[in-house]
Amino acid sequence: MIEMTSGTIAEVTGGQLVDGATAETVVTGPVEFDSRRITPGSVFMALPGQRVDGHDFVPGALRDGAALVMVGRPVGAPSLLCAENAGENAGEGTDSAQRNAAYLDSDPDGVGERVLTAVGRLARYNTDTLVAEEGLTVVGVTGSAGKTSTKDLLGAVLTRGGETVAPPGSFNNEIGHPYTALKAGRSTRFLVAEMSARGQGHIAHLARIAPPRVGVVLNVGTAHLGEFGSREAIARAKGELVESLPSAADGGLAVLNADDDFVSAMRSRTDARIVRFSMHGNEADYSATDITLDEVARASFTMHHPHGEPVQVTLGVFGAHQVSNALAAAAVGMESGLDAATVAGALNSHVAASENRMDVRTRADGVTVINDTYNANPDSMRAGVDALAYTATGRPDAQSWAVLGQMGELGDGAREEHSRLGEVLAQRHIGNAVIVGNGVNQNALAESAEAHGVSVRQVENADAAVNFLDLNVGANDVVLVKASYADGLWSVAEGLFVGEEESR
Repeated sequence: MIEMTSGTIAEVTGGQLVDGATAETVVTGPVEFDSRRITPGSVFMALPGQRVDGHDFVPGALRDGAALVMVGRPVGAPSLLCAENAGENAGEGTDSAQRNAAYLDSDPDGVGERVLTAVGRLARYNTDTLVAEEGLTVVGVTGSAGKTSTKDLLGAVLTRGGETVAPPGSFNNEIGHPYTALKAGRSTRFLVAEMSARGQGHIAHLARIAPPRVGVVLNVGTAHLGEFGSREAIARAKGELVESLPSAADGGLAVLNADDDFVSAMRSRTDARIVRFSMHGNEADYSATDITLDEVARASFTMHHPHGEPVQVTLGVFGAHQVSNALAAAAVGMESGLDAATVAGALNSHVAASENRMDVRTRADGVTVINDTYNANPDSMRAGVDALAYTATGRPDAQSWAVLGQMGELGDGAREEHSRLGEVLAQRHIGNAVIVGNGVNQNALAESAEAHGVSVRQVENADAAVNFLDLNVGANDVVLVKASYADGLWSVAEGLFVGEEESR
């Protein structure tokens, strides 16, 4: 965040300095919503939660050196009291309360929503200043699957061109997006922002908080189908990113997946310059040929591009689907002025930066564990199962194990999608499935997989899954662990390494 005074922040956000807070206080950032991360000169935004309320931690944040605390109700300490929202200001709009409420655990009085709106205004001011004065480029990334992996690849590539903000993890909502934008400072050249949506208008709102010059759309799948109702509706929401871009004459660039018809159709929704990428031989500016996978499904390929001779790329991240993500990152890097050799080198050296996303580790006894437990939807489930199948196929006598929970946010079609996943396991010749949980979705998955010839064990929880696997997984077997975030199955992946040495 750029340096500014509390008075400037109050003016930008429309808030009021109260209880002894002074306008002359110099604030250097960063902005934090976790009071344990407060450092001298930083800003603490107090957000209410289901179990704890950030307002209760204001005294501690001040003791730890916070230069400013942003609150939605008076706390009797020097603070910026955020105003109630009124109309369109820096992109929040009249329905901002509904959007923000989706990301706050408990906010019946709109206290947290006031703070989030103020933080969004501050992020917009910070971004606008850096674009105007320092030439910052904001890159927005959206898609039903692969946003975080692509954001990480973009971070690796764009860092070769200058300081880049692309923090590990998935900060892609009404809280995480302004939080990420406020990490950018005077020396930042690129800001890479994930943009997620749970309804129409969400991405447009995020794009107003930190307006992108470059927009990347990866795919339109079935994640969040329960909220949207159809892929057509998901496409309308994802396309809000390209609609937010400046025109080609003003430097706008839309990077679109030529392998997805819904994404390709978005070219009619923007005046930005269009660049397309493809891993399946479709007509595109950036494409991959000669794709091969190593023993743990890391891809190598020849990358074709419009700026010279093709280059070889050998990825350090796992899964064939990463080829598409890498092409998207390469397109942004090369269209931003990096040469092909530099981009290829960045892709080659990149390893997974965000936890629990296609994190592949091998024990000393040869057991390989694919931990992809941060999230799950039908598309990413199939990609994970493909990686499991490929890795196990290359190991004579090895067994494949799919340790699966449920996929969330699929709406009325959830049971059908879980049943279809059971068929996918059989089609990919997965030998064993450990289904964690006894809900309707897990039952549908277990019944379908068993009916299609997969050996199934259904267990109550993650501990039971670890106990079963400890007794049954053999040397050189391959284990995929995958479920939606709420299932917490990363503990299964971690449990498989308790008392075991990792191969180096």
